[in-house]
Amino acid sequence: MKRIGVVLLVFCTCFALAAWPQAQPQAKHKIIEFEAPGAGKGYGQGTQPWSIDSAGYIVGSYIDSNGVYHAFLRNPHGKFTNWEAPGAGNSSGQGTLSGSINSEGAISGIYVDSNGVGHGYLLADGKFTEFDAPGAGKGSGQGTYPQAINKNWLISGNYGDSNGAYHGFVRAKDGTITEYDCPQEGTGSGQGTATNAWDLNSKNASAGWCIDSDSVAHGFVRTPGGKMTDFDVKGAGKSSGQGTWAAGINSSGVISGQYLDSNNIHHGFVRSPDGTITYYDVKGAGKGAWQGTLGWAINSKGVIAGDYGDAKYNWQHGFVRAPDGTITTYYVPGAGKGPDLGLYITIINDEGAIVGSYLDANNVFHGFLRLP
Repeated sequence: MKRIGVVLLVFCTCFALAAWPQAQPQAKHKIIEFEAPGAGKGYGQGTQPWSIDSAGYIVGSYIDSNGVYHAFLRNPHGKFTNWEAPGAGNSSGQGTLSGSINSEGAISGIYVDSNGVGHGYLLADGKFTEFDAPGAGKGSGQGTYPQAINKNWLISGNYGDSNGAYHGFVRAKDGTITEYDCPQEGTGSGQGTATNAWDLNSKNASAGWCIDSDSVAHGFVRTPGGKMTDFDVKGAGKSSGQGTWAAGINSSGVISGQYLDSNNIHHGFVRSPDGTITYYDVKGAGKGAWQGTLGWAINSKGVIAGDYGDAKYNWQHGFVRAPDGTITTYYVPGAGKGPDLGLYITIINDEGAIVGSYLDANNVFHGFLRLP
């Protein structure tokens, strides 16, 4: 299953691998499955969490029976609060999405209007502040897509221009928006610079990926001062749809990511601040096209949450990788057990709690929380 860049798409090996650490099975960890009230129960509908803070508050979106998005906040006791952004459309593929929550409860999000255009918003103390990146296009599938918000109230994200190409931006607490581009980004539709909800750390450094003119992905890291460094991991494929993706960055500047090799197999990597790359694969991960290991978020302790497709069915399982390379695997009881079913994306907070979504046997999304 080709899932690279999934956060953005919601809206619109010739080297020697390090020794595989023995994957440990799930033991004492408690998994809570949950549904947002109002979530649809049809194909492609359901509940999609996107972020969890240190106190256990979860933000995400649900898709109703009409295909419309709605934002939610789930508190640590399981109580839900829903909201709609002013101006959000109410047709399929439109509505309100939430992407990230900071330590003060401020939420960054997106709404898609009745014309299919994306806009950013900040929700804090019950007040909506809407914003658009200056270069954002005004056509369907274009617009502004905030992703992460940190403790400094810096918001990072992407915007689609009038040609359908993507660019990065950061929005300061005072509302100032700075746009930027990755050096290797292409300028065609679907190309450009992208980030996700885990690609901004507490020190205002960000990471992400850019798609070049040949539709190959390259990772990047951006310093708080705006210096861009792009990188490719050894073994990443060089054909359209392949390459390197930086999926998360922690407070120490360590990056969690994934790459797709020339055989279209996923592998995980960790990049240290000095540029050293450590490669890994989950034991039991499939070695066929669109199978393999996908590393997602990384917390301040260097623990990575991710998922992998198994060799037999390409059923997606979850994993947790400790800083010493030990990998623990797990599954969610309600997850579907077939090709491309199972865990979809996983996020981890500094306390080790993991939140994510999974697809059941009917291709309906559900949320889950794995407690440490």
